[in-house]
Amino acid sequence: MPNLAKYAQFFDSGTTLALVVLVLLAVLIFPVPTIMLDLGISFSLTISVILFVTSLTIRGALDLDTLPSLLLLTTIFRLLLNVATSRQILSNTGAGEYAAGRVVAAFGRLLMNGDIVVGLIVFGVLVTVNLSVISKGLGRIAEVSARFHLDSLPGKQMAIDADLSSGQIDEAVAKQRRGDLEKRGGFYSAMDGASKFVKGDAVAALIMAFINVLGGIVIGMVKGNMTIQDAVATYTTLTVGDGLVSQIPAILVSLAAGIVVSKGATGERLQDDLFRQMQTNSPALMIASAVATVAAFVANMPTIPLLTMFVCTGALAWGRLRPAKAPAAQTTEPQATRPAVEAAPAIDQVRIELGFGLLELAAGTGKPLTEQIRKLRENLAVELGFLLPSVRIQDNMNLAPNQYAFMVKDVRAGAGALEPALLLAISPGDDAATIPGEPTTEPTFGLPARWIAPAVADLARAANWTVVDPGTVMITHLAEVMKENMAELLTYSETQRLIGENPQQQKLVNDLIPAMITMGHLQRVLQSLLAERVSIRDLPTILEAVHEACSGAAKSIAHIVANVRIRLSRQICESLAGADGYIPIITISPTWEDTLSEALTGPPDDRQLALGSEKLRDLISGIRSATEAAIRGGIQPVLVSGQHVRAHLHGIADRARINIPVLAHAEIHRRAKVKMVGTI
Repeated sequence: MPNLAKYAQFFDSGTTLALVVLVLLAVLIFPVPTIMLDLGISFSLTISVILFVTSLTIRGALDLDTLPSLLLLTTIFRLLLNVATSRQILSNTGAGEYAAGRVVAAFGRLLMNGDIVVGLIVFGVLVTVNLSVISKGLGRIAEVSARFHLDSLPGKQMAIDADLSSGQIDEAVAKQRRGDLEKRGGFYSAMDGASKFVKGDAVAALIMAFINVLGGIVIGMVKGNMTIQDAVATYTTLTVGDGLVSQIPAILVSLAAGIVVSKGATGERLQDDLFRQMQTNSPALMIASAVATVAAFVANMPTIPLLTMFVCTGALAWGRLRPAKAPAAQTTEPQATRPAVEAAPAIDQVRIELGFGLLELAAGTGKPLTEQIRKLRENLAVELGFLLPSVRIQDNMNLAPNQYAFMVKDVRAGAGALEPALLLAISPGDDAATIPGEPTTEPTFGLPARWIAPAVADLARAANWTVVDPGTVMITHLAEVMKENMAELLTYSETQRLIGENPQQQKLVNDLIPAMITMGHLQRVLQSLLAERVSIRDLPTILEAVHEACSGAAKSIAHIVANVRIRLSRQICESLAGADGYIPIITISPTWEDTLSEALTGPPDDRQLALGSEKLRDLISGIRSATEAAIRGGIQPVLVSGQHVRAHLHGIADRARINIPVLAHAEIHRRAKVKMVGTI
């Protein structure tokens, strides 16, 4: 038993096919008995029929991705059979028409039918059809398919990368699609090469037939003492039979290969596609029926065959037209299942529109735009605790060639222009050295910049200019726009998903929602945090703070947000600290604190700021002056005020487009280090 297991392991190791091929190659050296020839020819015919039927029933080319190897193996097998039968035809002179076995003799008699000339002509027609039509057409189809697939490969790979970066598919699906593309490319390339073997097989069969006829006649007359008439009859019959048992499988295999390579991407079987497409074209069936009728009675042709075609095509056309005349009640239900063409298209959460001059950025030249978007989504998820929705990229012919636009829920949220062939050099300050280039403004932060040639990049860096490529400029702008609109992108369903991703907090969630706060109000709390670029990644702490706030008397959104911000004070202070570890703060003077406090009106849960226009202008001017002075000194300041006016100050600064975070005194963590850089 152990020995049997060892032998079984040996044959399962992939050596079986190699041994079979080596045995077949021995046919080139050793003669083969006629019974083995009959068996081999029968096997060749059977394999060719199986391949042909399989090609008609498969739904896609990759369902038979071993076809190139099968083409090569079956072609070699037929050539070896030709060599073996030629050896028997020329050497076994005493066996007459059975010199190459009974299968060859039967096919020879079937085609000859007692007439050598007719048999030779029919055999020549078969060889010509296989060589000039089928084999040549297969080679052309395989070549064109391989070329077009390889040409479209970069675009398909870019589409996969775009879907992956936009979040429409995950890494596993992208890997599967890339694998399918690789398999399809290898299949068509292999078919292009295998088709050359099929064409060579037809040429070799024609040459061997010519050698067998001439050589057989000479050998039959010299060694077999045959008359020239008997030699011609015997060896022509054997040669035609040998060629026929080779050409029929070759034609079937070539047809199978052509069907597989030319199969479309419908995912259906060939017969299903043909019947569906032919039957749905009732005008063509009606015209064909009319032509058959006219030909039967006008052109003096055979009536019965043409009338038969008239009846068949007419019945098919009538069968397709009949449902259209059915009562309206019978078509009501199918019509109800049709999609409503009046339905409005879905809104893209985030979309990038490109002018035609920027399409090369999306095509993957340099740093692929899709890959940069994928990394941006990952970074924003880490920074803010919320995964950016899928980003769609499309062209817009209404834009200027080098212009781009960011759309958030089909509303423009940002725009800019790029020079794809140049680099953007951002000025380090007012005392920056002058470099050659086209003056412009950096689209994200409005900084002075220049579009420079790549050859000037080293000179710009030496002068402390920041040099970036156009793709990075767009992604940086997109990141800033997304941060500004992140609150709007946090939908109700996304809030539900975030809450459901924390199974450890399920008990707290069940106690909190909906008894103490609704999911909609929790969404507003998270949106308020994102609006001020506070990360919601620490969702357990946020839920605990919400639970704590809702347990008290005041349950307004503003009160809950304020309580959450206090609980997140360490996280907020850490994000606002500078490189030296200190938070640069600008304080509100007691005078302004009193003024703002006196301007608050309304109930305690819904306080509004009613500040006069002149004082509002003075406040905005003071905030802007202090902020710009700090920024000129290389500092990103933070505005600090009392808890009761913090949210109102943030609203004023946000509407005035002053980029400064606003903290309450209670939100400064006890271990945070601060330094004052200004006072309003």
